[in-house]
Order: sequence, then C-alpha cells, then structure tokens
Amino acid sequence: MNTAGHPEATTRRGLELTPFRGLRYDPDRVGSLAAVTSPPYDVVVRPDGLHHLQSADPHNIVRLILPEAATPAARDAQAADTLHRWVADGILVTDSEPGLYVYEQCDGRGMLQRGVIGALRVSEPAEGVVLPHEDVMPHIVADRAALMRATCTNLEPLLLTYRGDDAAALTTEVVERTAEKPPLLATTTEDGFSHRLWSVTDPGDLARIQSDLARHQALIADGHHRWATYLRLRTEHPSPSPWDYGLVLLVDTVRYPLRVRAIHRLLHGLPVADALAALEGRFRVSRLDASLADALAVLGEAAATGNAFLLAGDGAFHLVDRPDPDLLARTVPAEHPAAWRTLDATVLHATLLAHVWDIPEDSPAHIAYIHDAAATVAKAERDGGTAVLMHPVHEEVVRDLARQGVTMPRKSTSFGPKPASGLVLRALEP
Repeated sequence: MNTAGHPEATTRRGLELTPFRGLRYDPDRVGSLAAVTSPPYDVVVRPDGLHHLQSADPHNIVRLILPEAATPAARDAQAADTLHRWVADGILVTDSEPGLYVYEQCDGRGMLQRGVIGALRVSEPAEGVVLPHEDVMPHIVADRAALMRATCTNLEPLLLTYRGDDAAALTTEVVERTAEKPPLLATTTEDGFSHRLWSVTDPGDLARIQSDLARHQALIADGHHRWATYLRLRTEHPSPSPWDYGLVLLVDTVRYPLRVRAIHRLLHGLPVADALAALEGRFRVSRLDASLADALAVLGEAAATGNAFLLAGDGAFHLVDRPDPDLLARTVPAEHPAAWRTLDATVLHATLLAHVWDIPEDSPAHIAYIHDAAATVAKAERDGGTAVLMHPVHEEVVRDLARQGVTMPRKSTSFGPKPASGLVLRALEP
C-alpha cells in the first residue's frame, strides 16, 4: 500500500494526538458497562466466545466489531444499522465537548496500566512516527476497511506504546493527576480487570500532553491491521478530513511496562503424528508427559538457547528444538538482520510452515492464530489438528527491529493488557 503522495505523508513529525467527542454507552440504558464491553475483535476468535459476549447484553459492542451475517456486505450493513439505531435510541451518546481520555486498567495483582486515548494523525512507517513491527494480511485489512466504511466510526482503539522520560514527563503528570479524580465510568470485567475512564478537556492539560507527545515516536503494540486500515481509508478521503486520524491508546512503557505474550498457531487438518513425522532429522523432538504449565516452563528454558516450540493435540506435549543449521540456512532469508533470522516466528513461518509442513500462512482454512495456550490445545484435540505453542519475544527486540524498519512475521507478539472495546468510540461523520 503506497500512500506516500498524500499531503500529510512528508510534512508531519512526532505524535499528533487530538481531542475528539467520544461516543459512549449511557450507563442508565444498559444492564452494566462490563456486559457491553468486549476484548478486541482479533482476540474473539472462538464461536463460543462470540456467542457468550452476544448473550451477555443485547447491546454488547461485539455486535458492531464482529456482526454475524450471511455475507460480508450484509455483515457491514448490519453493523451500520445497529450502530445508527443505538445512537438514535440513546444507547450510545456523544460527549458534550471534545477531550482526550485517560484510561486505566488494573488486575488487582500488581498490573496497573494507564494511558491516553485520542485521535492520532495517521502517518506512513517511513516517517518514523508510528512504527509497525509485524506484517499484515491483506484480506483482514480489506475486512476491517469495509466495516469502518460502513459504520464511519473507529469502533475500538489500537494499543500503541512510547518511551517517555523523566525530564519532561508532562503526559504522565497529567495522567496521574487526572486518575486521582472521580472517573467518567468504572467497571470490572469478568477477567478480573477493573477499567476506569476520565475525560481531559482543560486547554492547559491538552496542550501539555500534545507538546510532550510531539517529541516521541510510538510502536504499534496491538492493532497492525487496524492501523493499515487507517492508512488505506485516509487515501480515500480528501484531506483535511477526520479520516486523517485514527483512534489509539498511547501508553508510556517506561512508567507502565506492558506484558508481552506469544500468539499460538492452530494447524487445521495436520494431525500431530504427521507433523512430528515430518520433523525427523530436521529438529530434535522430545515427548513431555507434563501439565501445560510445566510444558511451557520447559519451552521457556529451551527458547533461551535457541529456537523452540511445543506441539500438542494428541494428549501430550512435544518439545521441538535444535533445528538443523543447514535447514535454516536453506530456508530463512539471509538478507534480514540476525535478530530477525533467529526469531522463533521467523523459523516457524519460513522453515516449518513453508518448507517442512507446506502450509500456506495466509489461509484461514489451514491456520488460526489464538492468544490463549489452553484454548489452542483444546481445539487441536477436538479437531484433530496440531497446536504450535510459542514462547514470547522481549519488547526490546521488537522495538529495535521496528526502528530498523524490519517487520516481524505476522502475529509474532501479543502485548497487553489490551484496551477493552466498547468504553469509548470515535465517530468519523455526524
């Protein structure tokens, strides 16, 4: 996708976060705020998870971000009709004045994350303002773009991180001072996380945040496909327009470090026995008669010294490590930096999927990406497929590669906690 000719592509530097009038649920019109929220669309991958959210409340946000219909066109039209009906009925109400939103997540066990939600000016990766670190799948970008066109709304924020500093931490000062005030909303979702949201409308505080963020670049932690969607849709609308901006949550990971977890793979139609047979002479394979937690601990130890994976789906776990160096030399592209060539995700995609198992990574019929290890294993056992469990990569590696302009294989990381969908939306047109 080339949007370098767009008038904003070469004139903007630094993060430009702007206030907007948030579209939010009226708490008096829904059963509970927790019942209308959802994880981001790409985390709700199981049909039972989708149906659970749909049954939680007739106004759950999943009816907008993942509507069910016979065709994609019908799905998008349904989402638009539902959104318009909720606005007309007062289920969703627009805030009276524009602002930035301070957002807090806490799990009660020491994980506290705070950041700022706003409309961020969309920029190309070449500008070095917003850095992607993963490739995207064109069919998913097309899917999200069609939904956003139909609804004319940013339905959920992306998660972006930046590295603040103590010398001029103006944003952190505003965030933490705001968090001492009564929130606009507060709720606790069934995963145990509490969520609180505040609106920042004071002109002085808005100016402090904007001047501070203008000195920084951001890493896309979660939402690569939605950022690519923002880029695509920006080119379709003459500038200036609301489509020059996209809804994001910005978190300073110096102050609030994120967790980085792996995203696992489910290989449809490939029994574990066949997957293991294809590895003979290419990787070392060790059977582990252990619990999931113990098997993941063994995986972590093996990944500390080289590429390692866990295969599951036949009632046991199989540690796959010590790949044949000659095999890697033949299958992993040599033109990338060493940090990229040695990633587990690189070896999985370039060597195991493309060469050993001959599985196309772009096909949902062959491979699914699942965040939860237990769910991946359970589905593999039910369906007769193979679960490939991954070990997470460190954030420093991700950021260093992104600064070099090197993208990791798709779905390499899962940063969190992710912002809940449904707490604040951004309408692009009245």
